[in-house]
Amino acid sequence: MTLRKKSPAELRSARWFAPDDLRSFGHRSRVMQMGYSPEDWVDRPVIGIINTWSDINPCHAHFKQRIDDVKRGVFQAGGFPIELPAISLSENFVKPTTMMYRNMLAMDVEELIRSHPIDGVVLMGGCDKTTPGLLMGATSARVPAIYVPAGPMLRGNYKGAILGSGSDAWKYWDERRAGKISKQEWIGVEGGIARSHGTCMTMGTASTMTGIAETIGMTLPGASSIPAADASHIRMCAESGRRIVDMVWEDLTPDQIQTSAAYQNAITVAMAMGCSTNAIIHVVAMARRAGCDIGLDDFDAASRKVPVIANIRPNGDKYLMEDFYYAGGLPALMTRLRGHLDLDTLTVTGRTLGENIAGAEVHNDDVIRPLDNALYKEGALAVLKGNIAPDGCVIKPSACAERFFKHSGPALVFDDYPSMKAAVDDENLDVTEDHILILRNAGPQGGPGMPEWGMLPIPVKLVKLGVRDMLRLSDARMSGTSYGACILHVAPESYIGGPLALVRNGDIISVDIDARSIHLEISDQEMAARRAAWTAPPKRFERGYGWMFAQHIRQANDGCDFDFLQTDFGAPAGEPDIF
Repeated sequence: MTLRKKSPAELRSARWFAPDDLRSFGHRSRVMQMGYSPEDWVDRPVIGIINTWSDINPCHAHFKQRIDDVKRGVFQAGGFPIELPAISLSENFVKPTTMMYRNMLAMDVEELIRSHPIDGVVLMGGCDKTTPGLLMGATSARVPAIYVPAGPMLRGNYKGAILGSGSDAWKYWDERRAGKISKQEWIGVEGGIARSHGTCMTMGTASTMTGIAETIGMTLPGASSIPAADASHIRMCAESGRRIVDMVWEDLTPDQIQTSAAYQNAITVAMAMGCSTNAIIHVVAMARRAGCDIGLDDFDAASRKVPVIANIRPNGDKYLMEDFYYAGGLPALMTRLRGHLDLDTLTVTGRTLGENIAGAEVHNDDVIRPLDNALYKEGALAVLKGNIAPDGCVIKPSACAERFFKHSGPALVFDDYPSMKAAVDDENLDVTEDHILILRNAGPQGGPGMPEWGMLPIPVKLVKLGVRDMLRLSDARMSGTSYGACILHVAPESYIGGPLALVRNGDIISVDIDARSIHLEISDQEMAARRAAWTAPPKRFERGYGWMFAQHIRQANDGCDFDFLQTDFGAPAGEPDIF
């Protein structure tokens, strides 16, 4: 039995439908125009279902049917469901990068909720930027909200070999560049690596962020691990629809769930999952929308304490998200982290995190390792700082060779992606595996949008010699499915004059992951001289959304939110006038 804290007269939607006036007459008559009767909405919570389905988003292809499952749950619980489409953000197709539009989705969600007669909202997402975008918008809108993850796709397969999204694409592409795979074999890999709807089935950004959404308490227990094609996913959608109706009556809003403790839990779990490097940017932005002061230092502190125990590619070399689900999923992983978690944080169930995971069990100790048999002794990510990245940069040590943990080498610098790509495909390029490849002007403003260019291709000259990893440095991001010695998110970015802009070919750069340091081996005087000689590059945009983006985007270490959307920018917007 739901303990009601609200009466029907206190529902937000009652402002639209309840008054005996001309404007509400218009609202009611237009709902009836769509074939509904007063029995459908009177004294019932109106539930917005924000759906990021589109014909060009394969990760969300099943949402066209799952929306009906969510609606079924809403109706069963006595609510009135309304579908509200939002920008889809297909990671595969949106250019230059979906990161350019994460904040647009957040704005879309916030204003959809604010401007419509919505009492509570179901957020349907999963593809990389949709999870943070949806949650950021709903957090700012401050109505009850529950997140429905799209779920990972089924394992890939080619000639009996298991394929993982992204991770095996990079691996097989290097083999193709080395001349070891034929065109016909490459086409076979293309057809086998993505066999169903759903998100990447490696521990990429999608699974990282849906796992974080579950950890902070915004999904039903276990929801983030369910494969998209599993019948349990259908049941989870309906249950989410039922639960949001109760959440409205309970007045259970995101601010009660998304506390600092919840975000510290999320960082802990992310480290143990072997999370995507993108987690840092998104979690910082999400937490600050919720009024929580989370930053890079929180991630690095957790990384020192929490090992990687999810043996999922690209950290491990065998298992995928389908195996993770069968092994017990995220609730099972969290049982092994009890000593590192605040189990008293509240969740969308109305119960605590500890209560939600009380009955969870690990069914495969190789997929979800015990703490004393971790895949990697520290957390997935490390934050480095130094004169080349005074505000920090990020590497994923759990997915790169240990020989790069302490390395010094000469810089080979590229100012844009086309020149870099042409160079690495040149078999006469003057490069060794000790070089540090640098790509700049690829950050939030420089990219624009901070594209996933940070896993720079190994020069083909080295690929043919068997080299498969080398240090790479950029102010870009990389796919969560990527791996290798890639140092990313250099802040401040080079495009606005960050120190990365001052590096020259042949400069020695020293990296020490254990010491969390990165240093350009030149004197302070030389650095100052180069800075004085630096000139700003041309503006990327002179009008439109791109112009607005460039004016207001924050740097990577601050989560890349728009400054005017952050909670501390000003007082929250009030309810719309209805006259």
